[in-house]
Amino acid sequence: MGGGASAQTAPPREIEYAYPDQSVWTTRVNARGEPDNPLLRFADRLFAIAGIPWHGKPYPAARLFSYLADGTAEFSMLVDATALRRCCLVGRSPVATAEIRIYRRGDVPSVASRENLSGKRVITIHGYSYGGLLNYLAEPSNNVSVNSAIRHEAAFAMLEAGRADYLIDYAGPAGEVTAAHPIAGLRYDVLARQDVFLVLSKTYPDAPAVMARLEAIAATLGRDEFKDYSPR
Repeated sequence: MGGGASAQTAPPREIEYAYPDQSVWTTRVNARGEPDNPLLRFADRLFAIAGIPWHGKPYPAARLFSYLADGTAEFSMLVDATALRRCCLVGRSPVATAEIRIYRRGDVPSVASRENLSGKRVITIHGYSYGGLLNYLAEPSNNVSVNSAIRHEAAFAMLEAGRADYLIDYAGPAGEVTAAHPIAGLRYDVLARQDVFLVLSKTYPDAPAVMARLEAIAATLGRDEFKDYSPR
């Protein structure tokens, strides 16, 4: 009986929020040189209300998924993926949306689908898969000439210089770069929107109940409170 009472009153186990070390939200970094992930602010409110101690840590994408799979990391906010559902609970409602845009200049035709990129010159940002789009671009039969830039700023400089027809980037980082360095005649089309969900490892104690609690709290946190974490 004593053991049962102790289990009931034990404090929640500290949870690690593992997030990608390359941000789809911003180009900003913190004092440690890590992505200034705006979802950390969302997590801070979420776990404070839930009464769960936590810390955040960035990882390369492959390691992040590996750590979620083996329970080394127990929480994240990511796009829904089949691989995640084998090891984790995935929330039912999105908490953020990442927008993939295709930028172009002047009278370059607009893009309605990835197929419109066939035979074109395209700039990408190193490290992004763009939800699988990179595989399409790399397929030889699609005849896409791909130029990869290390930084967002370099990618837009390449587009401005006429090195390619199109540039693929996420709305948040792209908006920061183009605000700091406007490009005459720049236009964009929205190629896709990726919903981001709460992700909780099944290894976390009482995971289904904890996920239900986190989802209920997340639903009360209006996006107006975190205007910079879900770019428009």
